[in-house]
Amino acid sequence: MKLDILAFGAHPDDVEISSGATLLKYAKAGKSIGIIDLTEGELGTRGSVDKRYAEAEKAKVFIGLKIRENLNLGDGFFEHSKENLFKIIECIRKYQPEMILANSVHDRHPDHAKGAKLVSEAAYLSGLKKIETHVNGVRQEVHRPKILLHYIQDFYLGPDIILDVSDTGSQKVDLIKCFESQFFSPDSIESKTPISGEEFFSYIEGRMLSLGRELGVKYGEGYTINRTLGVNDLFDLK
Repeated sequence: MKLDILAFGAHPDDVEISSGATLLKYAKAGKSIGIIDLTEGELGTRGSVDKRYAEAEKAKVFIGLKIRENLNLGDGFFEHSKENLFKIIECIRKYQPEMILANSVHDRHPDHAKGAKLVSEAAYLSGLKKIETHVNGVRQEVHRPKILLHYIQDFYLGPDIILDVSDTGSQKVDLIKCFESQFFSPDSIESKTPISGEEFFSYIEGRMLSLGRELGVKYGEGYTINRTLGVNDLFDLK
């Protein structure tokens, strides 16, 4: 199955929190989209692994994802290793995405930056024909996505790109609430975390409003990129 967009997250809900409106926008436009979670989020203060899988499935349906997989690399302790790089390369070659979205390059949770580096390097290595990978005994075709963007998470990083998500920004909080064990619920008796307060939803909207304001639109989502971007026509720029 070839995908237009393949988004990677160190934990289930990373992608939804930071680029949920982007995925909703492109799903609405008919693009084929998938998410690969690197870990099960098993060290999270709230919820459980079983709940996270059920919540991830709920979010999959909400967005309209073609696939969602979990590599189970080990929450908090996954390493930058050849083995883990190969697991991600196999995913990239399996789904041949035009675009990859990956974790923030610098953030409060160390898994986010580790995930960003792993995915970025794997995306490059996936295009080298002398690196062979096989699935069910069949050699995979090499593939390098046209573009890899890093979404912005807890720490504010100045974006290189802001996408207008005015049409889908209002749905983003409902998408995030698919992960109900992790976020605010008046009936929850679990421990509080930096993202479990009711005010977190206002923060999410505020971030989108702030980024949208830079474009002169209602909502925006920001991304960084580690290379120079090109454009065919300067008049296409906002």
